[in-house]
Amino acid sequence: MPELRLPDGTVRNYDAPVTGTTVATDIGPGLAKAALAIKVDGELKDLYHEMAEDCDFEIITARSEEALELLRHDYAHVMAQAVQELFPGTQVTIGPAIEHGFYYDFARDESFTPDDLDTIQTKMREIIKRDIPIQREVWERNQAIEYFKGIGEEYKAEIISDLPEDEEVTVYRQGEWLDLCRGPHLPSTGKLPKDAFKLQKLAGAYWRGDSNNAMLQRIYGTGWTDKKALKAHLLMLEEAEKRDHRKLAKEMDLLHFEEHAPGAIFWHPKGWTLFQNLIAYMREMQENNGYVEICTPDVMDRSLWEKSGHWEKFGENMYTTQTPDERVYAIKPMNCPGGVQVFKQGNRSYRDLPLRIAEFGRVHRYEPSGALHGMMRVREFTQDDAHIYCTEDQLIDECLKITDLVLHIYKQFGFEDVRVKFSDRPEKRVGSDEIWDKSEAALKAACEAAGLETTLNPGEGAFYGPKLEFVLRDAIGRDWQCGTLQVDLNLPGRLGATYVGEDGDKHHPVMLHRALFGSLERFTGILLEHYAGRLPLWLSPQQVAVCTITNDFDDYAYDVVAQLRKAGIKAEVDVRNEKINYKIREHALAKVPVMFVIGAREQEEGKVTIRRLGQKAQANLSIEDAIASLQTEIAERTPLVFDAD
Repeated sequence: MPELRLPDGTVRNYDAPVTGTTVATDIGPGLAKAALAIKVDGELKDLYHEMAEDCDFEIITARSEEALELLRHDYAHVMAQAVQELFPGTQVTIGPAIEHGFYYDFARDESFTPDDLDTIQTKMREIIKRDIPIQREVWERNQAIEYFKGIGEEYKAEIISDLPEDEEVTVYRQGEWLDLCRGPHLPSTGKLPKDAFKLQKLAGAYWRGDSNNAMLQRIYGTGWTDKKALKAHLLMLEEAEKRDHRKLAKEMDLLHFEEHAPGAIFWHPKGWTLFQNLIAYMREMQENNGYVEICTPDVMDRSLWEKSGHWEKFGENMYTTQTPDERVYAIKPMNCPGGVQVFKQGNRSYRDLPLRIAEFGRVHRYEPSGALHGMMRVREFTQDDAHIYCTEDQLIDECLKITDLVLHIYKQFGFEDVRVKFSDRPEKRVGSDEIWDKSEAALKAACEAAGLETTLNPGEGAFYGPKLEFVLRDAIGRDWQCGTLQVDLNLPGRLGATYVGEDGDKHHPVMLHRALFGSLERFTGILLEHYAGRLPLWLSPQQVAVCTITNDFDDYAYDVVAQLRKAGIKAEVDVRNEKINYKIREHALAKVPVMFVIGAREQEEGKVTIRRLGQKAQANLSIEDAIASLQTEIAERTPLVFDAD
């Protein structure tokens, strides 16, 4: 008879198979009321799942880490039921829980309208209030196909037909309404908070993501464990809209996008200055840490990509072309194969290792049009790549140096909250399981040596090796995956990279792939949103605007700008025939961090009045003291000049 081992170490024994509902009731009425689901040997199950064998057992409540995904999945089902009650004849297709919420795709001849969202939301609250029991049923495969076809649910019938023959077909019933689903689910709709969700927007989506298939209508929603969490999320979304990097980039005259080059950036002078500031910073960090820099071709022959494994594993995302001599080339989607070709030149010795080779390589990867999103998801971007070639004995020490460097850099940009994900072997990969076992063990050992706490990101490693993903939390609580570190024991062998060891024989080096910003374009967008455009002085593409009150002081203004530029400070003069308050507002909108105001007193005394973006206080300093103060601030690279409110 089953023995249930609880998280607190206690054990409960039963004389017969037992459900989660019974166990929760045995423990106490409060827990029975709060119980949403159970975890059996680490796997989520419905609350009424029956346990007949010994197991590790845990009851899931709204406080549990797993609760949010369960709630969102149920919100999706309740939304689908509401839609079909309100709009008979609508087909439901797929509706998962996603980050921050849920969605469902519907097939309907008539388009939903924004007003329909309010109607659907009201119906959802009604369904939640009904407290309808949610029951799991196992159906025979052909019976399920015939049932869904019979009620006009062709998409559901297709999903079942495509399932493996031996896969169990499960249906979840909410009163008279039911849906094909693996589960698990809450015990009843009444377990959902009726005031902790909101339907947000409509979108189009191709059936199964294939543009050759029918276009469906997608409804997105967000769902949380309580009203307070929903309110906080909606406030965050409002703040995120204000900080949208596309809006800020336009206000700051940094860059633009257009249909002539979807997924690529047209940099303006100020934007390109900002971009080059980031490269200069990273170049300095790398030089200080023993890196050398290279540059490899953007276009290389297909044969190299076949040897590396990219052609097979990543080919669908590559841009290719065939020349008149019938050779096939690819625009590089990654920098690593080119970097290996540089390493292979000459005879490498173990005395040369570790060899740290960096490259600011521009790469091109095809992304579907619907996935493109400003600077955050592009088709053309620059990576601050580096590849460290080392021996197995040097591997852990090199990983430690990389993690120290990346965390130092993020801190200098104002990112103190950094999480690390450990991504293990993906389904599509090169190399033997033995090599992957070795690579994953080495990376785990490096994490332990560095004292890094990691969470598992299963199946998300690169096709050639496991990786760490560094996730930054920004000023309004959003997470961004930026830097990566990958251990690669596959690519050097595939591309013939060797060094001569102490034993006189040739060996393949360990290859560490490392990116710290990741995509520089994306990191620039993250910075703009993190700082709401108000970049630290040292990073800003224009650091000072020198503004005259009237044109009587133009000559002095030009002299001040000349002194600023001579001191290495990026300054522009504004001698337009406009009121000073108008000039200040315009430069504030463009997020210029410092403004020098010049009038009669300033000119007479050889001083400037300093206004800082976001601050009401002003200072009146000599030009020499003002320049010295700014130089000190720039040299110190102060990460937060303004409150990110």
